Amino acid sequence: MSDIENIANMPAEHGANVFGSMDQFAKKIEKTLHVSIIYRDSVVRIVGGPTDVKRCKDVLENLLELSKRGNIITEQNVDYALSLTYEEKTSVMLDIDNEILTRTVSGKPIKPKTLGQKQYTDSIKKNTIVFGIGPAGTGKTYLAMAMAIEAFKNNEVNRIILTRPAIEAGENLGFLPGDLQSKVDPYLRPLYDALYQIMGADSFIHNSEKGLIEVAPLAYMRGRTLDNAFIILDEAQNTTPAQMKMFLTRIGFGSKIVITGDLTQKDLPRGVVSGLDTAVRILNDIEGIGISKLTNKDVVRHPLVQQIVNAYENYENKHSRHNDERNDRYDEQKSRGRRNDR
Repeated sequence: MSDIENIANMPAEHGANVFGSMDQFAKKIEKTLHVSIIYRDSVVRIVGGPTDVKRCKDVLENLLELSKRGNIITEQNVDYALSLTYEEKTSVMLDIDNEILTRTVSGKPIKPKTLGQKQYTDSIKKNTIVFGIGPAGTGKTYLAMAMAIEAFKNNEVNRIILTRPAIEAGENLGFLPGDLQSKVDPYLRPLYDALYQIMGADSFIHNSEKGLIEVAPLAYMRGRTLDNAFIILDEAQNTTPAQMKMFLTRIGFGSKIVITGDLTQKDLPRGVVSGLDTAVRILNDIEGIGISKLTNKDVVRHPLVQQIVNAYENYENKHSRHNDERNDRYDEQKSRGRRNDR
């Protein structure tokens, strides 16, 4: 049995934002929830089953409220609202949107966009050391960078230190042209890009020249004690256990450390254990250390990124099960062979 629900007061100035260019968001909502949406004269009519109509109404009301707050609605917003409505958590979007971490140099607010991101930023506020683990596109580094810059602006820390291991993703560092700094700069480029976007190039260069912002390879951290600093270690899945221990023991008084990594994208040589894997197992019960695990639901890049992450995850799980089954058969055959020998 179908039902019809009316949503009054969808102002024309928000309709295009909520429904998307050429109604692309409306079409996605219709297809996902199996409803029909008719929008005329600031009134939205939803046709479908009672449960689907309610879900659609919740999604549209939340997207409308986000629009009224000045947000430009994206496909990620729509996808996340749809996923939350099946969990009956649609109002979570508005709670998340209340928090502004900082603003870019152009004035654009930087906010958590998913529940996982909100829990991650809350953990950074609460703990001295935080591990942010998750797939590409979940905002691990960008959000940490935003919080570091805000802490620096508010004089909560005196310095920002950004570092990552110079591990080649299939390339050979020795064959790159230039001096050492020229060789490692490409590995640090994502950190520079985020700094420029949030701080502005002039502010970054000014503070960098004064030694207040430092972007350096992980090897440069050895032998130092870092007081009153906000320190971010990016791409931590490419550290060895010894490197991770060295880095963690750099922390001084008044400092905060955020360590980000994606355990599915390791570039370490075959057989080398990841320092991030080891650290998470060893340190998970220590007070003052937080471990935030983001998932594909927290991906905020192009929607295809989420599908790519899902596809790889499914493939790796299937491959892992296949290997486990093959190993079990091999062990069983060996066991039978030993019994026959007797």
